[in-house]
Amino acid sequence: MKLLIVEDEPNLLSILRKGFAENNNEVSVALDGKTALEMLHNYTFDVVVLDVMLPDINGIEICRRLRASKNFVPILLLTALGTSENIVTGLNAGADDYLVKPFKFGELDARVNALNRRANQETDKVDTITISDLEINGRAKTVKRDGESIVLTAKEFKLLYYLAKNTGRIVSRDQILDNVWDINFDMNTNVVDVYINYLRKKIDKPFATKLIHTMKGLGYVIQP
Repeated sequence: MKLLIVEDEPNLLSILRKGFAENNNEVSVALDGKTALEMLHNYTFDVVVLDVMLPDINGIEICRRLRASKNFVPILLLTALGTSENIVTGLNAGADDYLVKPFKFGELDARVNALNRRANQETDKVDTITISDLEINGRAKTVKRDGESIVLTAKEFKLLYYLAKNTGRIVSRDQILDNVWDINFDMNTNVVDVYINYLRKKIDKPFATKLIHTMKGLGYVIQP
């Protein structure tokens, strides 16, 4: 698994990092919420182990922002606040599981593995999108067209995946900015048009059938 551990307590972070690495996982770490969001924006992880109490953006807010941006990576919250109210708040914010401190590493490891298995099972059922000869695997973050693998950047993939999830529906530039960039861009920016052109060069240009279409004054749509 590719794991992201978000924890600002050095001793606990060291224990978690060592434990997961010894179990043959690829472990990345973030010491604060801002760094965690940047990493989750640019890279793909299988599971996030997320401390609630962080020095800047707390774990609950991170959950909310991720889910609002349509990022559904499995999240396990680590919390020192074990009351039912705090646990419910975390789950309602988008967390998939929680563990109250102090805890045994073996239980945490088992819960993380369970989240990963569940995500894989669900993804196997629903997370491959096919449009004509284009195949997009949302879990593996892979793209093929006519059997040929296409390499995309993280942002290009997120844009393509958003368009594909809305196959046949026109999405506006504002909708794309809200769902793909998840920040308050100047609505006059041409970043969407630039990235649409990047995608067209990779997805459409080498093939006879064009899939990405501009609807003047409305936005973009992907369909044969």
